[in-house]
Amino acid sequence: MNDEFYIGWEDKPAPGIRKIVHRVVIIVLLIAFLAPLGLAVSQRTIGASVFEWGDVKHFSGIFQATPYPHLLVSRPGNADAGRFSSYYLVAPFKFGLDPGATAPFDGRYVALKGTLIYRGNQTMLEVVKDSIRLDESNSTLPVLPQAIPLGEQTLIGEIVDSKCYLGVMNPGQLAPHRACAIRCISGGIPPVLLVRQKNGPPIYLLLVSTEGKPVNQRVLDLVAEPVQITGAVERQGDLLILRADPAKYQRVR
Repeated sequence: MNDEFYIGWEDKPAPGIRKIVHRVVIIVLLIAFLAPLGLAVSQRTIGASVFEWGDVKHFSGIFQATPYPHLLVSRPGNADAGRFSSYYLVAPFKFGLDPGATAPFDGRYVALKGTLIYRGNQTMLEVVKDSIRLDESNSTLPVLPQAIPLGEQTLIGEIVDSKCYLGVMNPGQLAPHRACAIRCISGGIPPVLLVRQKNGPPIYLLLVSTEGKPVNQRVLDLVAEPVQITGAVERQGDLLILRADPAKYQRVR
C-alpha cells in the first residue's frame, strides 16, 4: 500500500498531505480576502453629501417664506441658469425655522449666519439662532423669480427629509432612516420627493398642497417608502415644486 497517513507525533506530515493542506489554506485565505471585497463592491453607494459641521459662514440674499423658508442668493454671470441659487433654510437639530419669527423678513434682503449642507445641486443652510437680520446695505427692491408651470405629472419616488438626506445623516434615506425622517419632517424640515432616474441625476421636488401650503404633518405615514404622486409641477427659480393633495398619494407595492 502506498497510501499516506497523518501521524500526529511526526515532525512533518507526509509530502502528499502537506501539499493538500497548503492548497486548502491558500484557498481559504483567498476566500477570506475576496468575499468582503465583493460584498463591499456590491453595496449601493451612499452618495456624496456634505455637512460642514462647525464651519459657520455669513450669507446674504432675499428671504422667501414660501413654500418653505429659503434664501435666494445672487448668481452673477450665469444668466442661463437663473439669477439666483435657492438655499433651503432650517434651524439646528430636527427643526424648521419658526414661521412666526421669520415672517417679517419675507421678500426682503437679509444677512444671516449658517452652516452649509449640500448634495448634488441641492443646498441648505442650518441657520444660527437669532442671526437673521435685515440687510440695510441693500435698499433696492427685490425682483423675485416667477413660478413657471410645467404641467401635471405622475412621479414615483421616496419622501425624504431634506436636511438628513442632503448631508446631516448618511445615508438619510430608505426604511433604516424612517424614524429619524419622521421626526425631522414633523419638526418642520421641508419634505422632498426624491425621484431616482436610471439614466440621469436624481430629481428633487418640494412637496406642497394643491394650495401651495406645507404638508409636513400630512405625509408622515408615507415617509421613506415608494410612493406615486400625481400633481402640478412648477419651477420657482431653481426649485422644483410639486402641488398635490397628500390624501391622494399612493403607496407603490
